[in-house]
Amino acid sequence: MNYDVIIIGGGAAGMASAIESAKLGAKTLLIEKDGKLGGILIQCIHNGFGVKYFKEELTGPEYAHRFETIVAKNDIEVMLNTFVLNVGNDKSVTIINKNGMKILHAKAVVLAMGCREKTAGSISLTGVRPTGIFTAGQIQRMVNILGKMPGKNIVILGSGDIGLIMARRLTFEGAKVEMVIEIMSNTSGSARNVQQCLIDFDIPLHFNTTITRVVGKNRVEGIYYAKVDEKFNVIDSSEKFLKCDCILLSVGLIPDNSVISQLALSRITNGAMVDEYRETTIEGIFACGNVLHVHDLVDNVTEEAIIAGKNAALYSQQKLIKGKKYNIFSGNGVRYNIPNTVYNGSGEVEVFFRATEKFIKHSIAVKSGEIIIAKKFVPSIIPGTMQSIKIDKSKIDNDIEISIQL
Repeated sequence: MNYDVIIIGGGAAGMASAIESAKLGAKTLLIEKDGKLGGILIQCIHNGFGVKYFKEELTGPEYAHRFETIVAKNDIEVMLNTFVLNVGNDKSVTIINKNGMKILHAKAVVLAMGCREKTAGSISLTGVRPTGIFTAGQIQRMVNILGKMPGKNIVILGSGDIGLIMARRLTFEGAKVEMVIEIMSNTSGSARNVQQCLIDFDIPLHFNTTITRVVGKNRVEGIYYAKVDEKFNVIDSSEKFLKCDCILLSVGLIPDNSVISQLALSRITNGAMVDEYRETTIEGIFACGNVLHVHDLVDNVTEEAIIAGKNAALYSQQKLIKGKKYNIFSGNGVRYNIPNTVYNGSGEVEVFFRATEKFIKHSIAVKSGEIIIAKKFVPSIIPGTMQSIKIDKSKIDNDIEISIQL
């Protein structure tokens, strides 16, 4: 079976890119492994979605339903309950479902598979492995979809947004969230979620702290926790014991690029290296959403997916025009940036990035060679919130560095 564009993943990124591809007349296929479109949005029943895109606050299921309705109105073929086994460099897509295994062919492919959570094993959590240790996403599904409680006295390790949101959610359901423990000196979640989900509910947040040992035979009975120094070495004299029956892990997300090999990945994000069109290092294969890098807002996922879907369609129609390519590097105070390469020409390109630490009253500066081509003042910059700056492409005549300056 042949298509112009095949999109893998039916969450926010996949649906938005499919809609944009279909708008340009490309024969588009959207593949989703679950039985319903929406992805992780289905279990995110809190509000805060759609403020930028729809200009109103929606829950995750409401946001997903809006896009699902638009998908249905466009000429987009959808395959549900279908797993993608492999994506070839030739844009072949191997799938398996109840009808067996097939190989599909496309002129362009968009990767929109999202990300997976780090587990206790991936962070080498010490101690025993009793019942009661879950990832934030597991507990979110358990509470919001299955109507089950994971425990009564809960400790959250890590300060990612899902963990912060679940601290509030579990409190609503009658559990006591004893504390949130973060090994870094700042939160990885947004300032809004720290305020609304922890501070408003008097839930303690301890920085430069980690779990040193899990205690319990069949069920979690407690933890030992302690402060760490600047090199993350445990300060033994600070170790304390806390009784609890559940540990929620909110320790990071990893883009899931397991369906494709030979893809150049960023050592910082574990997502693909992409140009301004969100095309990867493999020609005709594009990436967007959390499979590219972990976003703080679903509206930003949607904006990025629109870029990928549009340009995948243009590529399939041999209409994607590129100028001279230049690299974009992360300078002082910048952890990583998206995209990684840009083309000179007319118009603007928006570069997104995350900071390495918190900055107050600093400027974002963009240099092409030795010339500053864009600069803007920002009152506050924190790692948990994505930042961006727009660049006039006509001013680009050398590789670019983006940095934070006083």
